[in-house]
Amino acid sequence: MISFRNLRLARGARTLIEGASLQIHPGWKVGLTGANGSGKSSLFAMLRDQLHPDQGDLDMPQGWVIAHVAQETPGLPQPAIDYVLDGDAELREVESALAKAEAEHDGSHIGELHARLHEIGGYAARARAAALLDGLGFLPADIERPVADFSGGWRMRLNLAQALMCRSDLLLLDEPTNHLDLDAVIWLEAWLRDYRGTLLLISHDREFLDACVTHVAHIEQQKLTLYTGGYSDFERQRGERLIQQQSMFERQQREIAHMEDYIRRFRAKATKARQAQSRIKALERMERIAAAHVDTPFSFSFRDCPAAPDPLLQIEDGAVGYGGRTVLDRIVLTLRPGERVGLLGRNGAGKSTLIKLLSGQLALSAGRRLEGKGLATGYFAQHQLETLRPEESALQHMTRLDPAAREQDLRDYLGGFDFRGDGVGGTSTPATTPCAPFSGGEKSRLALALLIWQRPNLLLLDEPTNHLDLEMRHALTLALQDYEGAMVLVSHDRALLRATCDRFLLVDDGRIQPFDGDLDDYRDWLAARRAEAAAAAQCPDQAADKAARKADRAQAAADRQARLAARRPLVKELDQLEKKLAGWNGEKKLLDARLADPTLYSGGDSAQLQTLLKRQAELAGWIDEAELRWLEISEALEALPAD
Repeated sequence: MISFRNLRLARGARTLIEGASLQIHPGWKVGLTGANGSGKSSLFAMLRDQLHPDQGDLDMPQGWVIAHVAQETPGLPQPAIDYVLDGDAELREVESALAKAEAEHDGSHIGELHARLHEIGGYAARARAAALLDGLGFLPADIERPVADFSGGWRMRLNLAQALMCRSDLLLLDEPTNHLDLDAVIWLEAWLRDYRGTLLLISHDREFLDACVTHVAHIEQQKLTLYTGGYSDFERQRGERLIQQQSMFERQQREIAHMEDYIRRFRAKATKARQAQSRIKALERMERIAAAHVDTPFSFSFRDCPAAPDPLLQIEDGAVGYGGRTVLDRIVLTLRPGERVGLLGRNGAGKSTLIKLLSGQLALSAGRRLEGKGLATGYFAQHQLETLRPEESALQHMTRLDPAAREQDLRDYLGGFDFRGDGVGGTSTPATTPCAPFSGGEKSRLALALLIWQRPNLLLLDEPTNHLDLEMRHALTLALQDYEGAMVLVSHDRALLRATCDRFLLVDDGRIQPFDGDLDDYRDWLAARRAEAAAAAQCPDQAADKAARKADRAQAAADRQARLAARRPLVKELDQLEKKLAGWNGEKKLLDARLADPTLYSGGDSAQLQTLLKRQAELAGWIDEAELRWLEISEALEALPAD
C-alpha cells in the first residue's frame, strides 16, 4: 500500500501539504481534489519520484509499475497503434528479445520468451490497443496513421491510450477527460471501473468522479484529508463540517433558498417527460451539494438579456460542411427565447459544426438561415482563448470591451470570477496582471466573463468547462440556471447538462433530431451502438450479408421509385383523356340526337344547322384522336413491369 507519515511537501518557499498521514490500499480508486494550485499535480510528481517530501515519509511497494499520461507527444512517423503498444514496456522488451533470439536461432530462449508472451497477453495486445483507440474515439482507418498526422487534442488521447495500455499497479490520471467528448468519457469511466490496480485520479467532473472512485483525498488549507465514498459522499461529509462554521452559515442559507426557488419555478412548468423528471432529480440533489461549496471564491450571474425575438433563429432545410464535404444535411431547427438545448452525439458527428453554424462562423451550403430582429449571440469555444491579448490584464480586457463602465464596477464584476485586487496577498488572480502567464482555467474564466458582460440572448457554449475546477463549474451551473435567454450547450460534463438543459438534440449520421430521453438513455444508446459495431467486427460475413441485404432493399426501393416515376405521367394523362372523352361523347350524343330531329331541317335556319354539323365533326375528330392515344398509353402501361 501507499503510506504517508507526517508528510510535508513544498514548492520553493510555499508549503503545499503539511502533516499528511494516511494510507491508500491496493485496488483503491482515489479521487484527488482541491483548488487549483493546492498541490495535486505536485503530489503526482512525488509519487513518480520526481519530487521528494520536505519532511516525513512516503512508502510505496517495491517494484510497482506506475503509469501516467505524458503531457507531450512528438510528431512521430510511427503508426498510432504502435505508439499505444509502446505503453506496455515489458511487451516491447519481450518482442525485442524474441527477435534477437530468433536471429541467433536460440531455440530454448525462444520457447521461454513465447511462454512469457503468453503469460502477459502479448498475442492479444494489438487487439487490446485497437479496442482502446476505438473507445477513445479513433476510427478504424486512424490506427495505422502516423502520430504526426494528429492534432494536439488527439495526441493527448493517444497518450491516454498508451497509459491505459500499460499493465500498471498504480495509474495516475490528471484531468483525463479534458480532451474527450461525452461518449469517450462514458467509455473511459467503464474502463476505469474494471481496472484492477490502484487509481489516483484528478478530475473536475463530478459525475465522472462518482462513477470511478471509492475514496476522495482532498487538499485544503495545506491539509490532505481522506474521505470514504464517491465525490457526492465527499461533498455531503465536507458540507456537514462546513455548515457548522457560523461565519458561512448565512451565505449557505441564501444559496439553498436560491436553488429551492428555482426548483419550485421549474416544477410548475415541468411535464412528465423523462428529461424533465431527470432534471428535477438533479436539482433536488443540489441542496446537499451546496453546503460543500459555501466557501467558493466564485459568484457571478448573467446580466439582463435584451428583448428577444420569437423565434430567435431558424434553419430551414439547411446543409453545412467544410471544403465541399457536407457534415450535416437537411437541418430543420428553430430556437425560441428561453430554450435550453443540449447537443448529444458521438465524436465527429458534427456537434461543434452545428454550434459554429448557429454562431454564424460557418455559412450554409444549402437552405435558409432566418435571424430574428434583435438576436444577440454569445459564443464560447476553446479556440477563443487564443484571441485574448497576452499583454493585457483582465481589467484591461473589460475596459476595452466597455469603455463607458466605471472601473470599480468592472473590478467588482471580475471579483466574481476570482480576479481580485492588484496582487497583494491572497490566492486569487490579480485583476491587473497581464494574462500571458494565465493557466487554461484562468483564460477560460476571463473569456466567460467577457462573454457574459455582453448580455447575449442566445448563448452557444462548446465545452465551456474544460480547464475549470469544480468550484467554478458549480458557479457556472448556478448562473446558467438563472440565465433568461436561450442556450445551446455541448459538454462532456453530465452534471452541467442535467442541471441546465430542458431537452436534447441528437447529432448522428449527418442529421439532427430530437432525443427522446435523458443522459442515462443516451448512455444506453451509446452502448447499443458499440455492441452493434462489435458484433459486426466479430461476424464480418454476417455484417457483409446485412449490408448486402440493405443494399438490395435500397435498390428495390429505387427500382420501385423509377417504375412509379415512369408510370405516373402516363396514368395522369390516361385519367385526363378519360375525363375529356366522357365530356366529348356526352356532348356528341346530344348533338347526334338533335341532328336526327326532322324539324331542324324544315325550319329553314341553315346557319344554325351548319354550326351544329361543324361542332359534330369537330367532336368526332377529337374523340378519334383521344381514343387512339388512350390505346397507345394503355399498351405502354402494360409493357412496364408490374409494381
